[in-house]
Amino acid sequence: TVEDLSRRKKNEEQGHHLYKKSIKILKHSKSKKEKEKAYQLLTKAADMGHLKAMEKLADALLFGYHGLQNITAAVTLYETLAEKGSHKGQTALGFMFSYGIGMEYNPAKALVYYTFASLGGNLISKMILGYHYWVGINVPRNCETALTNYRKVAYLEVADKLKKNEDMLVEKVRLVEKSENLSSNNDFLDWDVHQYYKFLADRGDTQIQVYLGQLHLAGRKGLEKDHSKAFYYFLKAAKAGNTHGMALLGKMFLEGSVAVTQSNASAFKYFTMAAEKGNAVGLWGLGLLYFQGKGVPVNYTEAFKYFHKAAEKGLADAQFQLGVIYHSGTGVRKDYKLAFKYFYLASQNGQPVAVYYLAQMYAAGTGVFRSCQNAVELYRSVCELGSWSEKFLTAYFAYQGGNIDSSLSQYALLAEMGYEVAQSNSAYILETEQVKILSKEQMYPLALLLWNRAAAQGNAFARVKTGDYHFYGYGTNKDYVTAAIHYSLAVDHHIAQAMFNLAYMYEHGLGIPKDIHLAKRWYDLASETSPDASVPVFLARMKLEVNLLLSEMQLFKFIPSWKLSKLNNMLRPHWDLLIMVVIVILLVLLIRNR
Repeated sequence: TVEDLSRRKKNEEQGHHLYKKSIKILKHSKSKKEKEKAYQLLTKAADMGHLKAMEKLADALLFGYHGLQNITAAVTLYETLAEKGSHKGQTALGFMFSYGIGMEYNPAKALVYYTFASLGGNLISKMILGYHYWVGINVPRNCETALTNYRKVAYLEVADKLKKNEDMLVEKVRLVEKSENLSSNNDFLDWDVHQYYKFLADRGDTQIQVYLGQLHLAGRKGLEKDHSKAFYYFLKAAKAGNTHGMALLGKMFLEGSVAVTQSNASAFKYFTMAAEKGNAVGLWGLGLLYFQGKGVPVNYTEAFKYFHKAAEKGLADAQFQLGVIYHSGTGVRKDYKLAFKYFYLASQNGQPVAVYYLAQMYAAGTGVFRSCQNAVELYRSVCELGSWSEKFLTAYFAYQGGNIDSSLSQYALLAEMGYEVAQSNSAYILETEQVKILSKEQMYPLALLLWNRAAAQGNAFARVKTGDYHFYGYGTNKDYVTAAIHYSLAVDHHIAQAMFNLAYMYEHGLGIPKDIHLAKRWYDLASETSPDASVPVFLARMKLEVNLLLSEMQLFKFIPSWKLSKLNNMLRPHWDLLIMVVIVILLVLLIRNR
């Protein structure tokens, strides 16, 4: 009836109003109380049947944003959404089936949901399918299908944002390195270090001023994105004569922001000041102004001259611009080979848009032999810059805050999309056995699956872990042959632990033929590769020499073979402790004699 239609329309309008209000609060408020209020409004809007509110609330319940994790409620909402044709709901159900979160572990059903969501235009599902077809997860390997999916995601999600100079890089912290202090490169600035840098910047250290300005400009190392602070530091550095400060001021004026009013004249001024002193960014900036005709008449000859000078100094953005010029034939004769050369140089120096152009050229065979494999790898690296990579930060902060289930669910989705760091982090979290959203029986098989996927992407530590799982029978049956294969592959990456494990297997003939000489060689290589392996290798070599001595004594009939076998079986599980006791006794005797 007319009354029913009017009531329904009013309900939809009210739901939309509540949804918009909640999103505004979530976007601008940092208060916990305000965020709770936002989710209350979101819940009301979802109860009124507002589709986007239901999707947002379901995400919060699945990933545990702001402590709201409730897997059962999330499943109910996602099932309702999927019935309504929501591709986000279908993607989430596919993810939950793929891990057995809140429902049975069923990769086949997961694939069905991903396929329907992809057809509905969901980019996360397209990326998951791209990865699955690329490596052959529950589907036959198919490079062309992977290429189709990755190309679509790169075009729709990432390319335009990159071309608009929107910063999309996110720190990807490895939890293993954090726990074992294996990384010397801090992903986030400590508070004390930040204060010390601020002190140096205030004392006039121009290099630190530029560094802090760059961190605030992009929002890196845990510092918030703040263009006002970035401008402040760049201006201080520029006034002190720092050419990087001048050039970056020019860049800020060229792009404009809330803190800095866009001004081509100011950009030209600061770029010129930096360029006159040979600064590469200043030269690139002048080239860009002439190329785009901003504040000066368009002059492709001048633009090419400045780009070429900056490119010779190794600036990636300038190398990229030369690639664009040769690719489009703007002001020069079109030359795809030269375009490829400059895109390649820029990509090697970390220019993400150049990677996108290279992917296009490999996919089409323009200026280079067509290569589906190279195109997929390049498109994939571009896709990994998508907005979903922000989950690396929220997952890490959840882990740091002790919210393990929230952290795992976020890392696990990124792992499903093919991020190697997320695969390693998810496996690491599962090993801690602190996860409550999965049963204990699921944890080790899933961890093995994730370590294996990370190892296939070149992670040597994950390769050793995969070997360990097969050696000890974690999440699978004991298989010494497979363990030895994984350790052998890890050895190629100069991993001391893999060398030690392989030596042990040669010593005892586990999964590979017994060979004492090879065992000695691998023990020695482990010690040479890492100083940390010196003590374990010393103990292992001591035990090996004792065994050899006992074998020789048996050979010369000093000890009957049955007694030697019995002695070996008795001591073998505790040989390291035995040798340590012997060493301690020898040290005590030595000290007493002195």
